[in-house]
Amino acid sequence: MKLAVLGAGGWGTAFSRLLANAGHETILWARDPAQAEAISKARENVKYLPGVNLPTARLDITSRIEDAGSAAAIFLAVPSFAMAETCERVAPHLRRQPALVSLAKGLDRATGQTMSDVLHSMVHDSTVFAMSGPSHAEEVGRDMPTAVVLAGKDQDLGRRLQRAIGTSRFRVYWSDDLHGVEICAAVKNVIALATGISDGLGYGDNSRGALITRGLAEMVRFGRSLGVHDSTYFGLSGLGDLVATCTSVHSRNRAVGYRLGRGERLDVILDDMVMVAEGVFATRIVRDMARARGIEMPITEAVDRMLDGTADALSLVDEIMTREPKAESH
Repeated sequence: MKLAVLGAGGWGTAFSRLLANAGHETILWARDPAQAEAISKARENVKYLPGVNLPTARLDITSRIEDAGSAAAIFLAVPSFAMAETCERVAPHLRRQPALVSLAKGLDRATGQTMSDVLHSMVHDSTVFAMSGPSHAEEVGRDMPTAVVLAGKDQDLGRRLQRAIGTSRFRVYWSDDLHGVEICAAVKNVIALATGISDGLGYGDNSRGALITRGLAEMVRFGRSLGVHDSTYFGLSGLGDLVATCTSVHSRNRAVGYRLGRGERLDVILDDMVMVAEGVFATRIVRDMARARGIEMPITEAVDRMLDGTADALSLVDEIMTREPKAESH
C-alpha cells in the first residue's frame, strides 16, 4: 500500500519509519526543503527525533507535497493550528480519494472543531479517521510496544487500515467514536499541564494521582455533554493517554507545566520549545466550551488562569484544595 505522512516532526518521522518497516511504500513530507534534504541524506531526523535511524528502503523524504497525491491513505502529523492549511495545500494534488487520518491531538483555535471536522470541511469527499493513544514518538521510533486506537465512521476501510498499519510492536484497536477519541486526546493535554505544574512545585505522587483522577472526572463530564462513549474515556485515547501524558518525561505538555510550576514565564517556555504543546491552545477552547454548557471543570479553569498569567501556581493549588467538600463522582 502507498501511504503518506505529512509533517516531519518527531511523531511524523517515527510513524513514517513504522509504515516503511511494515512494508509500505511511504512518503514523509517536510514543509522545509532543507529539512527534507537533511533527513534524506542522514536517514535521521536530528532536530526532532535524534538517535533513530530511518530505513533506506520504502521511505522517501520530500518537500514536494504533490508527491503525496497518489497515496491510498494520508496521515496528517501536523499541529492542530496547521491542519487546515496543510490540507488546503495537498487537496489540489489528490489523484484519488484517499483516507485522511489525523494524528493531531488538539482542537481548532478559531472554531473549536475537532481535526476530523476540519478535514471534512477541506476535502468534502474524503473518508476521515483519527488515531490517538499513548504513543510517544521517542518510543515508537525505537520499536517499544505501543497500542493506539484508530477511530472513524467507515468501519470496512478502518479495519483495512487497522490491519495494514499494525505490527508486532504497534497494536491498533478500532473505535467508531471518532469525535470522542479526539475530545479525550485534547482534554488529556490540559490535565498534563496541571500535573506538570504540580511536579514543578515539588509536589509528589499523591498530588499527581489526585490530579489524574479528578482530571479524568473532568474529561468524563465534558465528554458526556458532547456524546462521547463511556468506553472511550477509559480506553487508550482517554485514560491510557492521560496517564502517559501526565507522567512521561517525553510529554511536552507536562514539560510546559513543570516549567510554569518552577516560576518561568509562558512566552519564554514556548520560545525555547522545538515542538508544539497542544494543551497550551486547547485549554481556553475547552474552558469556553465547558462554560457554555454549564460544566464544572476546576482543574481546567485553574490551568487557564495560570496560562494567561492572572494567577500563580500556589494560589491555584489552595483554591482547588479548599473548594466546597463534595461527594466523589464523575
